Amino acid sequence: MAGHSQFKNIMHKKGRADAARAKLFGKLAREITVAAKMGLPDPAMNPRLRAAVLAARAENMPKDNIERAIKKSQGGEGENYEEIRYEGYAPGGVAVIVEALTDNRNRTASEVRSYFTKHGGSLAETGAVSFLFNRVGVVQYDADRASADAMLDAAIDAGADDVSSSPAGHEVVTTADNLHEVARALEARFGEPKKAGLAWRSQNSISVDDEQGEKVLKLVEALEENDDVQNVYANFEVSDALVSKLSA
Repeated sequence: MAGHSQFKNIMHKKGRADAARAKLFGKLAREITVAAKMGLPDPAMNPRLRAAVLAARAENMPKDNIERAIKKSQGGEGENYEEIRYEGYAPGGVAVIVEALTDNRNRTASEVRSYFTKHGGSLAETGAVSFLFNRVGVVQYDADRASADAMLDAAIDAGADDVSSSPAGHEVVTTADNLHEVARALEARFGEPKKAGLAWRSQNSISVDDEQGEKVLKLVEALEENDDVQNVYANFEVSDALVSKLSA
């Protein structure tokens, strides 16, 4: 299994067990507010806001919370958040990209650097590892929304680059520039997607042993726990045995 989807599944289970819903909702609300402030407060007219709302719905965030986050952007309330991308290396030479929304650049940089140092990694300059990834658009649907053949045909017609279907669902990948058009075409055929947004996808994955893999996952977990961090991406693979151990 590839690193990003793998550690996301592990953290997803752990987050539910630890009742981390409030922290997750806080991050989702921050993205909604920032997206609404950067464009129109209408998800139908603001692709980034629509992606943020879809992500919130996928996590069962209450409608009132979503509406409150949008209204917050229009009322001049709260802090002004800055988007920052950090790049670095985890144990085993694994490349890591961290996306954050922060109201205090110095605080966030210091905390992110401390996580890398504590877990055997190192923070690098912006651009140091992002060339190992592609910036892509991702549209996801539950498996019962369409057959694999129907989703493939629709994705090809919409101009997508790749499709993967499994019992877990359908994932359509497109260029970042074409995300909005592809998502709209698929929605016209299959209804609202589970997710539609931008992501970093590694061009190649690095295989690490269980000891290194556990260190990488601990670094990722520490980063994910930070209130300012929105997304973490890494280009590694670990064994199924380690996945089972950490998911237990």
